[in-house]
Amino acid sequence: MKARAIILVMIILVAANQAEGQKREKLMTVTGTVTDTEMYPVAGALIVIDLQDSGTKTRKNGTYKIKVRPDVRSVGVYTSNMGSAVTVFEGQQKIDFVLDGTEAMVNFAPVVREGDTKVDIGYGTAKKKDVNTDVGYIDGQTVDNASYSNIYDMIQGKVPGVDVVGNTITIRGIGSLNLSSDPLFVVDGVVVSSIDNISPREVKSISVLKGSSAAIYGTRGANGVILITLIGSGR
Repeated sequence: MKARAIILVMIILVAANQAEGQKREKLMTVTGTVTDTEMYPVAGALIVIDLQDSGTKTRKNGTYKIKVRPDVRSVGVYTSNMGSAVTVFEGQQKIDFVLDGTEAMVNFAPVVREGDTKVDIGYGTAKKKDVNTDVGYIDGQTVDNASYSNIYDMIQGKVPGVDVVGNTITIRGIGSLNLSSDPLFVVDGVVVSSIDNISPREVKSISVLKGSSAAIYGTRGANGVILITLIGSGR
């Protein structure tokens, strides 16, 4: 009985391995190039399979290589600034895309992995996971932005230690070196006196700096710094 049981287990394992091997053999390799209308390569474009984030991006020369199942219905490419494109998959081994700035893909939103979000830190950007706790971040591209009537409502309650009352913003835990408690406002790299006229729909992201993170602004950042990046700014 023991011998039969062992033989049965071995048969099951061999069958499972064969089935898994057959599954792997079914995967197809698709390659291609993504360019703009001037035939310049587009690097960092996201390859999309059946309107799902594949995690694969084009290389510096615009090329990509990805394995797909034969039952895949569509292959596409997505960029945040040059539009997107999608084509029906019918077993092609090579699919090239030319982006003309139009949005051809519907019902798709790229997956932003935790920690990979780019945060403005005043002298450039860094991944959220790489910056210290003195930096707060608000993603301006979330769907609930349309519900805010002004930028102050957008900021309120989103970053710990930031109090918003009407059109006044105070960053707690910071000792003011002047009579005002207002933080320094920087919009697209330019210091401004007010952010009253900024619509939430115009905002790409907001970073809140305090402590050592605000030190690059000297005494002007004594009450903290609020960095606002607008859509289409190129930052």
